[in-house]
Amino acid sequence: MAIRKYRPTSPARRFYDVLSFKGLTKKRPERRLIESLRSRGGRNAAGRLTMRHQGGGHKRHYRMVDFKRDKINIPAKVAAIEYDPNRSAWLALLHYADGDKRYILAPQGLKVGATVSSGEKSEIDPGNCLPLKSIPMGTMIHNIELQKGRGGQIVRSAGSSAQLLGRDGRYVSIKLPSTEVRRVLAECNATIGAVGNPDHENISIGKAGRSRWLGIRPTVRGVAMNPVDHPHGGGQGKSKGGNHPCSPSGVLSKGFKTRFNKRTNKYIVTRRKNKRQKMV
Repeated sequence: MAIRKYRPTSPARRFYDVLSFKGLTKKRPERRLIESLRSRGGRNAAGRLTMRHQGGGHKRHYRMVDFKRDKINIPAKVAAIEYDPNRSAWLALLHYADGDKRYILAPQGLKVGATVSSGEKSEIDPGNCLPLKSIPMGTMIHNIELQKGRGGQIVRSAGSSAQLLGRDGRYVSIKLPSTEVRRVLAECNATIGAVGNPDHENISIGKAGRSRWLGIRPTVRGVAMNPVDHPHGGGQGKSKGGNHPCSPSGVLSKGFKTRFNKRTNKYIVTRRKNKRQKMV
């Protein structure tokens, strides 16, 4: 899908990009598949601010996406490709043969009128969902389960895909978009193909107001604050007061590991490569 640029009639328009939306076929979502979505502004159930830089934004309805793909051996026809304001990927509206309707993530190459299905006997075509044990080596996949029956949890953003590398007993090895190689149970499901809307990463926001439409509030540098507000605040000139980069609460943000989930370390075959490792 192409990116549409505007004439520089103002400083904001000069860098303002949008998607052309030519591949979309429907403007309004399926009413039975939406529910209200409340804006929480970065606050928890007690009303305390737990996530900064969130708030405002346009009103949205949540689209109930079928990440489990549990309608086995029931063919479905792609009725529409739709926009979803809650995620970077497009959605495909499926009309099943039994009369049910569901949303799935629209993979690249999926067209209106195509037929998709779930189950071990499904074809290796974009949009079909199969167990990992039934997918050939080297196939690009997305919407991958980490636990059987829980639904796809990883590789769901626009343009992303993982590659099936090999099998080892009950597990398969998958190379994720981050270059990490991870072991997943062969009984878990995954969808064939890469997630659609690959041009999402090329969009330029262009102006501050567009971030506010998305519910993103301004970010203030710590060195521009007072000492009471941030450890980097205060001092004469541009000074951090001798402190290492940290959050407003004083938690260091560089130089140490942020992953503490030892329970799943055994499933990681190869760690992802950071920029420093790639340069060496």
